[in-house]
Amino acid sequence: MARTKEFDPDAALQSALELFWRRGYEATSMADLVEQLGIGRASLYATFGNKHDLYLKAMDRYIQSRDPALIDELSQPGPVLPAVRTLVRRFADEAADEATRRDGCLVTNTAVELGPHDRESTRRVESSWEHIETPLHSALVRARAQGELAAHHDPQALARMLLVLLQGLRVVGKASSDPARVRDAADQALKLLDD
Repeated sequence: MARTKEFDPDAALQSALELFWRRGYEATSMADLVEQLGIGRASLYATFGNKHDLYLKAMDRYIQSRDPALIDELSQPGPVLPAVRTLVRRFADEAADEATRRDGCLVTNTAVELGPHDRESTRRVESSWEHIETPLHSALVRARAQGELAAHHDPQALARMLLVLLQGLRVVGKASSDPARVRDAADQALKLLDD
């Protein structure tokens, strides 16, 4: 007779995501996960696999919950550049806000911590970045076609610059106690859209 799970795997995954997000992959031990999730080590392994498997599942959940809104924001009808500016300023505000800046972004944190040596994590990071860069590129193509963006701009290169800016804002915001640093950087980058 098969035993039923005595915990909610969905809630446990969310709890693991929050712990990884707060502490990082390396600083989170299996003992930490067992304690945080309130389940036995054997149940944790049976449900999620090893620590790395659980981390990848947590990343997948994080990415699925964050990325879709971006496409919706940038694909609204009408003027495009106000939506791009709002997006960049939102990233800057989150990076400067005391309540959100310390944890940063799980994808950005993963890129910094695991990117150089973890192929599976890097694949997820790259996929998440594509989900930012692609709608930015499409939005900037529309902006140029609508006359909002000067014809000499390369929408692909500009989208890549904005992606790097957004990720950089998250890294600098996490470590800096000066909110003007990220806000000034965002404002200067947005001026490029006007020339």
